[in-house]
Amino acid sequence: MPAEVSSASHSSPALTERQEARRRRILHASAQLASRGGFDAVQMREVAESSQVALGTLYRYFPSKVHLLVATMQAQLEHMHGTLRKKPPQGATAAERVAETLMRAFRALQREPHLADAMVRALTFADRSVSPEVDQVSRQTTMIILDAMGLEDPTPQQLSAVRVIEHTWHSALITWLSGRASIAQVKIDIETVCRLIDLTAPEEPARRR
Repeated sequence: MPAEVSSASHSSPALTERQEARRRRILHASAQLASRGGFDAVQMREVAESSQVALGTLYRYFPSKVHLLVATMQAQLEHMHGTLRKKPPQGATAAERVAETLMRAFRALQREPHLADAMVRALTFADRSVSPEVDQVSRQTTMIILDAMGLEDPTPQQLSAVRVIEHTWHSALITWLSGRASIAQVKIDIETVCRLIDLTAPEEPARRR
């Protein structure tokens, strides 16, 4: 199983099938609790009881609630990625496809506002000890965007554009959750930043005179 999907909280050997199943139960319990009551509802003891693991075992997988919720966000994005692959975006340009993809992901989070708020708060609280989990969230978001663009080998300029798009998407999620932006404004911001994709596209030889 790929390390980037199955690794636990820190750099460690790939998990066994049994350990991976236990980790999935933990992440499912975390998402369920967060969906019902947000960040404060995710208590490590309750997560352990709900996922049927010992509290000490839970802490070996995830040293804190912040580690757990950031990993939960990565799992949610991974699930979204699978859904998006089954029904790819239909935009005519890469910029349109990425904007459509990110708005679909945004609306999926919109349907679970307590869960979205809990995961975003955890990202905001994350310090250096949570870097592996934060990096997984970033990698998953990057893969979603590159898939929508139809790129397997992006240029450095395109990767830079993807990073800016990621930052804008996360920022838009925060401003919406705090009530400072409407869905309509989020859509405008996402569509605007996705135009960077057109600016970083390599020039085609046919354009030479």
